[in-house]
Amino acid sequence: MSRFRPVDVTAPVAAELLTAYFAERARTFPGGPAAYVTTLPDPAAFTPPAGVFVVAEEDAGAAPGPDESASLGCGGVRAVAPGPGGEVRFEVKHLFVSPAGRGRGLGRALLDELERRARDLGADELVLDTNDSLAAADSLYRSSGYERIEPYNANPNATAWYRKALGRTAPPS
Repeated sequence: MSRFRPVDVTAPVAAELLTAYFAERARTFPGGPAAYVTTLPDPAAFTPPAGVFVVAEEDAGAAPGPDESASLGCGGVRAVAPGPGGEVRFEVKHLFVSPAGRGRGLGRALLDELERRARDLGADELVLDTNDSLAAADSLYRSSGYERIEPYNANPNATAWYRKALGRTAPPS
């Protein structure tokens, strides 16, 4: 069973996962490691209400202690410029599942969690950029309702841009 915990992007667990993410992206990037541009996340962009960064952990038991869970992935959402119609727009960043967490549906669960948190922060839509070489990511985004759009940023690593409208849930009465 997995749980999601918000953390500061400078926390050791976040730094460990982000280091693994950036190393894997550089190693597998078309054109080789020298072609990949690493951009570290700005901590302020992932602090509510501007955004949030979460770590996916596997519970080691019903009441895990601080050292009794395994960090399996991470990702964040951050506010970006409004959409063309004035929509409150957040961006998914650094969605990563470690090799130990792959094949369990954790990527989809993590994306669902990020969508929920973005909605809670007031997002009307989510956008993200990716590289066409990441076939599993492309499949995840498309099957989760993301539609390909024109570029909304100048990320040198990106070859594909997506958006998804987020349905707002009514607050309980």
